[in-house]
Amino acid sequence: MLSVEIRKEIIALINREVVPAMGCTEPIAVSLCTAKAKEILGVVPEKIDVSLSPNVLKNAMGVGIPGTNMIGLPIAVALGAIVGRSEYQLEVLRDTTPEAVEQGSRMIDEERISVGVKQGACDMLYIEVKVSGNNHDAVAIISGAHTNFVYLEKDGEVILDSRTSAEKNETSDNDLSLNLRTVWDFATTAPVDELQFILQARNLNKNAAEESLKGEWGHCLGRTLRNTSKLDIMGNSTFLHMLSYTSAACDARMGGAKIPVMSNSGSGNQGIASTLPVVVYAEETNATEEQLIRALILSHLTVIYIKQSLGRLSALCGCVVASTGSSCGITYLMGGGYEEVSMAVKNMVANLTGVICDGAKPSCALKLASGVSTAMLSAVMAMEHRCVTSLEGIIDDDVDKSIRNLTSIGSRGMQETDRMILSIMTSKR
Repeated sequence: MLSVEIRKEIIALINREVVPAMGCTEPIAVSLCTAKAKEILGVVPEKIDVSLSPNVLKNAMGVGIPGTNMIGLPIAVALGAIVGRSEYQLEVLRDTTPEAVEQGSRMIDEERISVGVKQGACDMLYIEVKVSGNNHDAVAIISGAHTNFVYLEKDGEVILDSRTSAEKNETSDNDLSLNLRTVWDFATTAPVDELQFILQARNLNKNAAEESLKGEWGHCLGRTLRNTSKLDIMGNSTFLHMLSYTSAACDARMGGAKIPVMSNSGSGNQGIASTLPVVVYAEETNATEEQLIRALILSHLTVIYIKQSLGRLSALCGCVVASTGSSCGITYLMGGGYEEVSMAVKNMVANLTGVICDGAKPSCALKLASGVSTAMLSAVMAMEHRCVTSLEGIIDDDVDKSIRNLTSIGSRGMQETDRMILSIMTSKR
């Protein structure tokens, strides 16, 4: 068993990275930054100028904003200025009302909001909001992480400036050096009473899926999959239920439902995909609560570990990372040990590496369904001791090196891909 000190560090890390969020985290982070700037200003701004890193812009262009039936950044910015409260963090728009949406729409029509790309070098996750009103102005900057304020200013007077340490803030979780063996040891040996908190991820994300199945959100993939059982296309199976629940929660989140989910590493979709496949498999195979808790910890902590070297935002779709975590959790629930979990990870890296992130949007549910499908396939193969070898592609005998190969491709190798994706997306508008 790991020492008490290490366990406390890991629990603190999970609690930093696995948090509730309402709406897609990129536009919500822009709302949060706007809310903070408004609070510093002291009045609802007359003018709002927003400058974003390309990756934030990409992830915020096509997604529904909770409680609005509207898509994209302008309404997220407007609502941040009107009803946003920075203390709510990634639930900053919790108090949205129809009246606020109407007021925000007027603000947009009056052309009081401008959104553009930040010129010059900046972090992959960078949000700068300048507001003015009542003969005053204010600035707020988030960098490195979705809730990490690095600069605050009012009327030229600096309130906070930690921009020189932004890189450290972005990767502060790297202060705790993880590898897959440490992740496994923690998930399987830590006292279960220390891990009970992870059940909130089950509760939030399962509720989001069930609420989604009642409504019309996104492309309704979750409900469509459920209906296929009546046609005997995929059967009324545990596998189908895993796909349906996971994609349904994503349908709701990307469609703008005012329903919180539990995120992971700054992404609600990553939180959904690292939770719901594990929950459904555990429930339908009559796993004990302790087994579910440990499987969820294994899944979520694996995601956090992989994201440490991948970064918050990249050209690599988060479904690759999140479904790798869920494959580990499913393998554990199947009775697998560390060897089988390592095999599942290698199978995942061999299959899904290269899936692009072309922004947050309703069709993300399709990618999550693909990730869950591969997670299950990889787990089944691992339990049969079928594993992609180091003679094939980017897989290494060392599972942690295989993970680093994946994240190197996603963070550095796909940079030109990232630029091309954004160019294609912006040229359509």
